[in-house]
Amino acid sequence: MTITEMLEKRARLWEQTKQFLNDHTDADGKMSAADVEAYEKMEADIAEIGKTIDRLAKQAEMDKKLAMPTSKPLVGNPGMPEKKGTASDEYRKAMLTAIRTKFRDVSNVLQEGIDESGGYLVPDEYDRRLVKALEEENVLRGLATIIRTSGDRKINIAVTAPSALWVEEGGQLTFGDATFDQKLLDAYKLHVGIKITEELLADNAFQLEDHILTQFGRAIANAEEDAFLNGTGIKQPSGVLKDAQVGVTIDTVDITGDDIIDLIYKLKRPYRKKACFITNDSTLAVIRKLKDENGNYLWQPGLKENEPDRILGYGVRTSQYAPKLAAGNVALAFGDFSYYNIGDRGHRTLQILKELFAGNGMIGFVMKERVDGLLILPEAVQVLKVAGGSTGGTTGSEDDGE
Repeated sequence: MTITEMLEKRARLWEQTKQFLNDHTDADGKMSAADVEAYEKMEADIAEIGKTIDRLAKQAEMDKKLAMPTSKPLVGNPGMPEKKGTASDEYRKAMLTAIRTKFRDVSNVLQEGIDESGGYLVPDEYDRRLVKALEEENVLRGLATIIRTSGDRKINIAVTAPSALWVEEGGQLTFGDATFDQKLLDAYKLHVGIKITEELLADNAFQLEDHILTQFGRAIANAEEDAFLNGTGIKQPSGVLKDAQVGVTIDTVDITGDDIIDLIYKLKRPYRKKACFITNDSTLAVIRKLKDENGNYLWQPGLKENEPDRILGYGVRTSQYAPKLAAGNVALAFGDFSYYNIGDRGHRTLQILKELFAGNGMIGFVMKERVDGLLILPEAVQVLKVAGGSTGGTTGSEDDGE
């Protein structure tokens, strides 16, 4: 079944689900236990189809890349520069050989990539593939602004802007002082280790590098996404939910359509142009049942390939690391997440541990990266919070969003 067919199937199932909810809800907004079970089954089917659509989209993208020519004729690129250092084919091949021989055979080519901590810089080609894996797995990396830096990165923020004043003919001009603040992107160390059997290393038929990159990419992406959302800023990035402004506070976990509308308009108009929602899957399940004042459901499935599902016209992404709907938690974040800056410090490195697991016939590999994240303008993201605790978010102003 194609992606388009899956999208159409999900849209049909959603219409059936809405009709079921309308037909089996009493005047008090309640359903019988049997009806609730049936509804949740239909809702789970919709969610599973959505995951299948995402998998098919990734598979199509991979097929497209694999179908591309692996090389181009020299006549088509007469001025094509020679790849050197960690970008060269020689470095990539030397790294793969070193991995398979447990770094016993380290060629001179790899000397260019020795890291100060004792590991080896990941080849550029693999590093790009790892970043791609992070973008696919990590919600924030697809929305935030990515900065590559070799040192601490200072970001200037305009605190006050000049204002225009009417002046009489021949009147005296007045000058105001523009003031600036600075945000600092640091670098926190994140690492992940895996163990591989010696037999697996010796099996040349196995695509070892793909296995390693997939495992490293998934583990790092999960740790990053958690930190980019919930990080404390102490020995880890500062998460979006820590610094975002609390736009709406509700007394109970019973979210209403009006609460979501209030949250949208708490965000100033310029930020709404590129805004989207981030929430937990369990919270989204609650929102799917909500209607606006005209009886229309707030949530609508994406009808085109690569198009996100929407709440009141704005895209919605889910993360397993977004807080669940509970007292004291942030239930929903809405804003322009490009104002969350992610600073990648240099290359990722790969290190081998030859002796640690030698008694078990295994080799350890450790990949490290240094990264930071910071919401540089807290007003760019507003959150809906359930009363009863102090988790996440800073108190926003009473601005009406305009």
